[in-house]
Amino acid sequence: MLKMGSFVCASMFCFVFFILALPPSLGDVSYSIPEEMKRGSVIGNIAKDLGLDAKRLSARNARIDTEDGESHSVDINGNTGDLIVSESIDREELCGRRASCSLKYELVLENPLELHRIVLQIQDINDNSPQFPNEVIKLEIGESADKGARFPLDQAHDADIGHNAVQSYTLQKNEHFALAVHTNTDGGKYGELVLENELDREEQKEVTLLLTAADGGSPQRSATVVIHVTVLDANDNIPVFNQAVYKVSLPENSPLGAVVLTVSATDADEGANGQVTYEFSSISVKAAKLFSIERETGEIKLIGSIDYEDGSFYEMRIQAKDGSGLVSGTKVMIEITDVNDNAPVIFLKSLNSPIPESALPGTEVGIINVQDKDSGANRQVRCSIQQNVPFKLTPSIKNYYSLVTTGELDRELVTDYNITITATDEGSPPLSSSKTVQLSVSDVNDNPPVFDEQSYSASVAENNKPDSSVLSVSARDPDWRQNGTVFYSLLSGEISGVPVSSFLSVNGDTGVIHAVRSFDYEQLRSFKVLVVARDNGSPPLSSNVTVSVLITDENDNSPQILYPAPTGNSFMTEMVPKAAHAGSLVSKVIAVDADSGQNAWLSYQIVKSTDPGLFTIGVHSGEIRVQRDISESDAMKQNLVISVKDNGQPSLSATCAVYLLISDNLAEVPQLKDMSYEENNSKLTSYLIIALVSVSTFFLTFIILMVAVRFCRRRKPRLLFDGTVAIPSAYFPPNYAEVEGAGTLRSSYNYDAYLTTGSRTSDFKFVRSYNDVTMAADQTLKRSPNETSEQECGNEGESTGSALVNRIHFYSLCSS
Repeated sequence: MLKMGSFVCASMFCFVFFILALPPSLGDVSYSIPEEMKRGSVIGNIAKDLGLDAKRLSARNARIDTEDGESHSVDINGNTGDLIVSESIDREELCGRRASCSLKYELVLENPLELHRIVLQIQDINDNSPQFPNEVIKLEIGESADKGARFPLDQAHDADIGHNAVQSYTLQKNEHFALAVHTNTDGGKYGELVLENELDREEQKEVTLLLTAADGGSPQRSATVVIHVTVLDANDNIPVFNQAVYKVSLPENSPLGAVVLTVSATDADEGANGQVTYEFSSISVKAAKLFSIERETGEIKLIGSIDYEDGSFYEMRIQAKDGSGLVSGTKVMIEITDVNDNAPVIFLKSLNSPIPESALPGTEVGIINVQDKDSGANRQVRCSIQQNVPFKLTPSIKNYYSLVTTGELDRELVTDYNITITATDEGSPPLSSSKTVQLSVSDVNDNPPVFDEQSYSASVAENNKPDSSVLSVSARDPDWRQNGTVFYSLLSGEISGVPVSSFLSVNGDTGVIHAVRSFDYEQLRSFKVLVVARDNGSPPLSSNVTVSVLITDENDNSPQILYPAPTGNSFMTEMVPKAAHAGSLVSKVIAVDADSGQNAWLSYQIVKSTDPGLFTIGVHSGEIRVQRDISESDAMKQNLVISVKDNGQPSLSATCAVYLLISDNLAEVPQLKDMSYEENNSKLTSYLIIALVSVSTFFLTFIILMVAVRFCRRRKPRLLFDGTVAIPSAYFPPNYAEVEGAGTLRSSYNYDAYLTTGSRTSDFKFVRSYNDVTMAADQTLKRSPNETSEQECGNEGESTGSALVNRIHFYSLCSS
């Protein structure tokens, strides 16, 4: 593949170079390029040469790495696949005078991981001019020198190699000397002065010549040096080294001042002509900073730090000069040996962080590269993870390792991992290094909200204000951010056919539950709702909890008097026999309270009466009894005003009027006209009273006959004053239940037959209580033929008085 490139130097010239494919043993792909190429110059299309898809290079994180992890001079264009120059390459700095100079790189691709070796052969260009070690070459030649005598000259040094190195020497034309050019065993050229005409010190003490050294590059570069010849008396021997080439091995990290080797040369002359001194005739700038030579002894000493990784081989030339200026040269080759002085270096090439907690075991999360600058066994590296973490290192290509998961991850348990990777080489003693990789675990919505309690309950007093707070629920979600953000809502449903939303509402952010309406204990005493906690994940997770709400009673209902009926357009009268003794039961006030508990505990009190000392009422029973024996002087008509009060705070009360008629004879009933007039002066009332008196007279006659029959059977008659108060079922509220001990329908008596003048039906209504069991208020008791004569006695009045207003109480005189 032909490549065209250009290099701008002092003379601004252009050249053409070839990119040569090297043998497979040198790498997957090889290029040959000249040194000093400009930054950005294209070396070749590596994607095409390796058969890769250039469009996927960026996606696969294509990059150029070096084996030692140091900076590199080339890079890859991820869009085109071109291999370009990123830094100028100086072949002389990299390889010195070595004939072959190559750079080795690695092309690393991920997903999947691939590794390709790249070898760049750096070709020399003529960018260095020849240089003489000294500005002046001083020679002292005896006048006795024979014609044809040769005098070696300082060799010109050119950092370039091959054809670009020194190729010729030219001597300024003169009458005494000619120039002979020779080639060393290493290919270097040097010149010798050849005496063509004998010197005559008396004629000319000094000769000045100009020597030019030129390389073979294009354009050609050259350098000149002045040769100053001092004509002396005879000195016919030059120094001679005991070795043509000196070789030595030097361990890296040798101490400063250590003697590397000693060169030695001898001169057969005597005196000043036989005294030899030593100096470097050719040495690189880098080597000059590391080595020095003792002028008198020839000892080469170490003056700088030697590092095998910086340079493993150094070459220099040394000349020996006698007192007359005759010189000879030798070569010194120093090889640096490796010492395990470099610990492995760990490079994190890629890391997928954060990693989701749902990642399966075996998921690759990172790529690790380990490098050791040492060589041989010192370069062999083992990598491991010592911690108890769900990760491991899997060897991949060469010095690459894949960091993979070994178990399931749970962000709620561990959110971050600090993974310490240790690399140890095989040196003696081994060296190691560590690198900590920080890996975060990202959240997945895998936890539903959990309420703080398994169930909630709250008490709310009735008649509460709407929008008042009932209670607060709280749920926690261990997930993160939106996956752990909890919102609250009520589960749709109905309570007694009414939507839940009509009773309660919940704040979606805080979980505070509010009452939507005011509750009534008498209508609803408790209910349950389901509160749902839902997170904001995708998909969202939820849980619910039962909230029980109990309505507590408030004293918001006044007592309701069932008997006697509240006053209206009619009134009710109880008949009391004149023979009633103290303690006899006259009537009973029956009241109920829709509240419960102590709010429904009722107490009874006579607040007004015609004769305050005649009647008394049970505080808790409501039973009206005769307090003393009835006398003839007592008024026939007795009016009582009864107050019924509950035990709530504040207490509520109700009043009713009880009309009592003290009489043994229904003939006295017409006197009720006055009472009737007090309540209702309508003509209709008068007609009803007349009808009642007529029917009652007939009925009373029948009763007297029945009583007489009974009385004949018993020697001693018995008046049943107790337990004869009748209660109409019409006064009970529908579906009303008795509250024991609260003063409401507390029955320890047997209430028997009664005749009602205000009834709308012809049936007898009974309320019986045996062993404190109360009969439902709306039951109608029918008489069967098998019942006792006491029941038959009551049946006699079944067909009478259904349209009367006044209610007349009579006492059954039938024997039980």
